[in-house]
Amino acid sequence: MDAEVVFLPLNRTIKVRPGTTVLQAARKAGIAIVTRCGGNAACFMCKVNIADSSGLAPMKDNERRKLAGLEQTGTRLACQAIVQRAVTVELPPDPLRAAIAKQLKQQEEDDSLW
Repeated sequence: MDAEVVFLPLNRTIKVRPGTTVLQAARKAGIAIVTRCGGNAACFMCKVNIADSSGLAPMKDNERRKLAGLEQTGTRLACQAIVQRAVTVELPPDPLRAAIAKQLKQQEEDDSLW
């Protein structure tokens, strides 16, 4: 039986077989999650947020060591998080877009001062 993975804020849903990583599901859905290590839990770039991780397999030691406590806030590594049942994944903002948005907000605040 397939498991449903919902990616927020894109509201994109895909069905995958249990045992698929969140990274593989994202790629299948056409969603780019940045990674340099090829899915080996070495680069820490594929962080995602999972509000309810009950749809994922328990975290393995290598992911837990890499996250160093961030797992308590719902952070998981997409390359290591294995889908078992339905799960909702919140993607972090793209770093470049986030930097641009921050700069634009700062400019708006500066302009309002004049």
